[in-house]
Amino acid sequence: MTDQLVFIASGKLGFPAKAAMAFAMGADVINVAREAMISVGCIQAQACHNNTCPTGIATQNKWLQRGIVVPEKAGRLASYFKKFNKELLEITHAAGYEHPCQFTMSDVDVNIGDHNMMQTLGEAYRYEKTPVPFDNMQSLKECAHLGGA
Repeated sequence: MTDQLVFIASGKLGFPAKAAMAFAMGADVINVAREAMISVGCIQAQACHNNTCPTGIATQNKWLQRGIVVPEKAGRLASYFKKFNKELLEITHAAGYEHPCQFTMSDVDVNIGDHNMMQTLGEAYRYEKTPVPFDNMQSLKECAHLGGA
């Protein structure tokens, strides 16, 4: 069934190590929200639902939106994702893989107690992800589902 579904992980995955853990658990895609919002200037005023975001990021109010300098914010967001991607690939390559989908549950250790007790994700959750078929980056580039030839 996993070859017919896309698993999207979200929730505090804006750091590369957390993203690697999500891929190790079987995520196909991750969502990043909080860290992206902070990169464009969110101050976490918790006024999003009131339409009164003081930075103008999470509001439909035209007067408040004037506080956003789009070229500057776009550059900051692009920089965040560029560095995120670079660090995720560094972790991936340090583990001996070419792509984050190759992580397995035994590649990630989690702390399970106060006395530095560690277990792999597979041991902690008693679960092993279905291996993702991955030949090389060229095959991904040519994949028809991803826009390739």
